[in-house]
Amino acid sequence: MDTTDQIRAMLNCKVWAVVGATDNQEKFGHKIFKLLKAAGYKVFPVNPGVDTILKEKCYPSLAALPVKPDAVNFVVPPKVGEPIIAECVALGIKNVWLQPGANGENVVTAAKNAELNVIHRSCILVEVRKQDPYL
Repeated sequence: MDTTDQIRAMLNCKVWAVVGATDNQEKFGHKIFKLLKAAGYKVFPVNPGVDTILKEKCYPSLAALPVKPDAVNFVVPPKVGEPIIAECVALGIKNVWLQPGANGENVVTAAKNAELNVIHRSCILVEVRKQDPYL
């Protein structure tokens, strides 16, 4: 599967978690969470240091979510990302999208070694807007 098909397939996932979501409107963790919601996805924010984002409960970990997401978007530093790859594996989550900055070689390697479906060279904000430029 080429990258374009892989991106299209992952964007067809309906339930997402954004690890590194934040209530700081200037940060990508906020922008991604907000855009995915606006695009019609069911999105769960994950950040142990935040209680709510856009009036929605923020969860401390993937394991704390009420449902297993189809895909996880990473907006965290690579040193934080690698253990979250292990959490994805433990929870049976197969689709991970590593944002620029979260896509450290250690995280990409961990995801590939775990045989996860990983996107690590594209920004989800750009790709979602390609599908709907009015977002």
